[in-house]
Amino acid sequence: KDPKIGNRMINARSETLTEKPSFRTAFKRRRCLIPADGFYEWKREGKAKKPMLITANPGGLFAFAGLWETWKQPDGSWLLTCAIITTSANEFMTSIHDRMPVILPREFEASWLDPEEQDTAMLSELLLPYDSDRMEGYEVSTLVNSPRNNFPEVIEP
Repeated sequence: KDPKIGNRMINARSETLTEKPSFRTAFKRRRCLIPADGFYEWKREGKAKKPMLITANPGGLFAFAGLWETWKQPDGSWLLTCAIITTSANEFMTSIHDRMPVILPREFEASWLDPEEQDTAMLSELLLPYDSDRMEGYEVSTLVNSPRNNFPEVIEP
């Protein structure tokens, strides 16, 4: 496996997990939760793209459905990567983007992480758009466009 490819595969479409060689085995054997308290998505308004901070379970943590993988680098060391699984947008997200990360409800987390569970049809049923009523979002500064900007003002409305 080429680690240069692994570094670029940060999203995995839920609809094609069983088809894509890059995700097929991880979907069966290397599932993970990626904790978050929000995520950014850019909303197109005319020619401009405005960054939005999206939260779920307002004020609390949630988990993205993810897959992890290891890649052997040319120097022999191992690179550990993960990808967030995406699905079609829910009602809340459609005005911002046509896709969204899969946010797993807490009651699905144990099933998602169960290494004995390899029924891809059952696992696919967990990868649904999150409840719109439990999501909020607001425009934030374009400072989010650079990872160097790591201070509280970045997420202020």
